[in-house]
Amino acid sequence: MADYYQLAVEKRESIGNAANKTLRRNGKIPANYYYKKQDNINLILDSKDLYHALHSGHHVFEVKMNGDIQYVMIKEIQYHPVNESVLHVDLMRVRRDVKMTISVPIHLEGEAIGVSEGGVLSQILTSLDIECLPTDVPEFIPLNVSELEMNSSLSVADITISSNVSIITDEEQVVATIAPPKEEEEPEIEIEEGEEGEEGEEAVEGEEGAEAPAEGGEEKADDKGKAEENAE
Repeated sequence: MADYYQLAVEKRESIGNAANKTLRRNGKIPANYYYKKQDNINLILDSKDLYHALHSGHHVFEVKMNGDIQYVMIKEIQYHPVNESVLHVDLMRVRRDVKMTISVPIHLEGEAIGVSEGGVLSQILTSLDIECLPTDVPEFIPLNVSELEMNSSLSVADITISSNVSIITDEEQVVATIAPPKEEEEPEIEIEEGEEGEEGEEAVEGEEGAEAPAEGGEEKADDKGKAEENAE
């Protein structure tokens, strides 16, 4: 028999935004418990206990309802849009003798050949939809990438899994790839035509300016000669 994380719950008598805000200020989280063909039950979870449950690696949790032990999975979690604190949790009851569909993370294992050759490993698919009994839910699905070469990929079909678990995700979906690193292109410096034109104009003006003093000097020499003639 599998071990389950025991999630502490208590009934929630008051509902509504004001009551929920009071709960959160006191370190509690409002929750709902669902089961087919039954009315949902309003519950209260402890925020620290929920944190440990989420990081326990378990997907199915044990709760005590009306003196009986029930098994639940987290159907949905609502987070605060700014500080990402948990606002609300939906728990769905599961039966240990009935198969369930659940999403489980994929963990890449091993050092890929393509990475040692300078390639970049990218994980395209991070989770896998599976069907199994609650007692057979794995913490994660491993995929060995050791033989993955440059410019190659692994798909869902390459995943080996226990016979107690059925994969629902399309087997053609790509899980991981290795590709060469992208080369950084050097930026091209473009020279605008207007800039060259301005430089050309300045050069012409400079040449004309260099000739101007010579012309002025000739005029001054002529004036000097005339003055000497008049003096005679």
